[in-house]
Amino acid sequence: MGTTYNRLRKDDATVLLVDHQAGLLSLVRDIQPDTFKNNVLALAALAKYFELPTILTTSFETGPNGPLVPELKEMFPDAPYIARPGQINAWDNEDFVAAVKATGKKQLIVAGVVTEVCVAFPSLSALAEDFEVFVVTDASGTFNPMTRDAAWTRMTHAGAQLMTWFGTACELHRDWRNDVEGLGNLFSSHIPDYRNLMTSYFTLAGNQ
Repeated sequence: MGTTYNRLRKDDATVLLVDHQAGLLSLVRDIQPDTFKNNVLALAALAKYFELPTILTTSFETGPNGPLVPELKEMFPDAPYIARPGQINAWDNEDFVAAVKATGKKQLIVAGVVTEVCVAFPSLSALAEDFEVFVVTDASGTFNPMTRDAAWTRMTHAGAQLMTWFGTACELHRDWRNDVEGLGNLFSSHIPDYRNLMTSYFTLAGNQ
């Protein structure tokens, strides 16, 4: 018997960007810093492209965790922004949970820093309340591969699906014919080699 393929659906998905804070980003060592920030911004870009509800949250900004990465605040000036005063698990903050539930969506696309805490804790809490959780692995970071893998194992055993930002975008898009140039340009902005594909495409399209 085959397993159920639970696809992301753009009409039922919300993006949760958890604790992408300046101080916490300095702890990320399981992925190169420039690659990591690019992936975070790519996830944010696809959230805007697909017009997905997006919720930003931070933990203890006045402490060593620091402020939210400014690019995210600039990209989502009108999004719910929950500055948690101290709760480590975002799901322990009533305002955050209320913002998530107010979207009316059941699929949560989650990324954050650090993976085994800021991503895992709210993901596990949401799964316990029957949300579908999709963790964007390459837009989440932590100290090293060992702590990352432990977090991935814990979340997958609880029912979370692990994805990448590129896979997330493709699954939401479904069919290239929906918008070749829009999605292609998004990919080109965050995957340098993808520009070659789009250059080739535009050249061929212009000659037809």
